[in-house]
Amino acid sequence: MAEIYFTKEHEWVRLQDGVGVVGISEHAAQELGDVTFVELPKIGVKVGQFDLLGSIESVKAASDIFAPVSGTVVKVNGELEGAPELVNESPWDRGWMAWLELDDATELEKLMTEEQYACYLKSL
Repeated sequence: MAEIYFTKEHEWVRLQDGVGVVGISEHAAQELGDVTFVELPKIGVKVGQFDLLGSIESVKAASDIFAPVSGTVVKVNGELEGAPELVNESPWDRGWMAWLELDDATELEKLMTEEQYACYLKSL
């Protein structure tokens, strides 16, 4: 699996085919409980790092999803509209939310590596 980077709000980004694939972590999905709705961004929208990208609702809570990197939305996971539970079942694969064409790959340096994120989770 390609290297994944994380935000403190539990979003992740993984570089794939020159774009950043974005989702929420398994930890976040478990904390939310059963996901019932995912609001995805529109294709073509430009976002800055840590800007609002979408939202997610579950039986327990509603949360905003923030962009881990700046870029332009080039693809969204339309499968989540009819099957939001994919975020719970497969947060790293089928539960991804958007693909972003990165504006500046150096922004990844502001995020946590998998190892750093694991340590961060232990501190919560």
